[in-house]
Amino acid sequence: MRLTFVDDSLPFDGYSPTSQPLGGAEKAFAALPAALAMRGHTVRVFNRCAFPVSVDGVAWEPISDDRPPDTDVLIAFRRPRLLEFVREVRRKILWTAGPPEELDQPATRALLERHRPLVVFFAAAQREGWANPLGLETKVIPPGIGASYLEDEAMAPVDPPRAIATTHPLAGLDWLLTLWMEKIHSAVPNAELHVYSALLDKGRLGADVPALVKPVLDRAMGAREAGVMILRPQPDPQMAEAYRAARAHLYPGQPGELLASTLAESQAMGLPGIARASSPAVLQRIVDGQTGRIATADGHFAGAAIDLLADRATFDRMSANARTLQRGRSWAVAAAEFEEAIA
Repeated sequence: MRLTFVDDSLPFDGYSPTSQPLGGAEKAFAALPAALAMRGHTVRVFNRCAFPVSVDGVAWEPISDDRPPDTDVLIAFRRPRLLEFVREVRRKILWTAGPPEELDQPATRALLERHRPLVVFFAAAQREGWANPLGLETKVIPPGIGASYLEDEAMAPVDPPRAIATTHPLAGLDWLLTLWMEKIHSAVPNAELHVYSALLDKGRLGADVPALVKPVLDRAMGAREAGVMILRPQPDPQMAEAYRAARAHLYPGQPGELLASTLAESQAMGLPGIARASSPAVLQRIVDGQTGRIATADGHFAGAAIDLLADRATFDRMSANARTLQRGRSWAVAAAEFEEAIA
């Protein structure tokens, strides 16, 4: 089949996950076209890439270039107005990563009624939270995990023991810093907490940050003596190495979270996770007691983190479980499900 993907959000292409940090939704859009091309489809992508480039059999083209006159399947990413990108289309799909209430906006509902696409969700919580008043066909296809996180190279945790956090500054990081300084670091005084945050890294280097973020930035910068370090998020190969060297992924989570994509990636690497029971996305990422812990209280979270940082046997057991149980969701698997949905 001839498949045409279209997105008008950020500048990136199929090479980008290995050369620059991207969000989970952007990584999905970068990966799925190549996985479908591997299955024999002719795939073109139109987005805000800087220039035309061929990546793994996929033609990436600037969205400002001439549009194709027709295609077998049009996959509009996130924005329903992109369903009108190609005039002659046999099958239209809206692939959405956002909260379900976005689909209830009047303009969006009008577009959905006009084009009646298959709506593909990243997570079951999206579909369950949408009333679907038009009775459209829907499908849940969870994203795959990038190849960098599925390599066979063994975990190699460093000393002093290291924990990693990848949360947004306003999604529980202040809570985590309090727990780290008051309970975790005092029990494992040589441990380090590496906080990967583009926003905090910019603030650390002197750039302005939003007023609500400034207290979190100040607190993180003031916690250096407690082993807290602010780091810039990295492309997939470098983030995989960071996970490989760590002992725990500490994940506060937030209500309404849909992907928890970094938690999926670290679990696939074999890095045990400690997370609050904040959303269905988080609950689905960790097999409680086997690949990490789902904490229901502050003391439970801190105790689980201390166990992983201080006890190598606990880490080894949970790490081995994560590599056994959490590596099955490759993009080849996701592409097969996507192909079945559009057939």
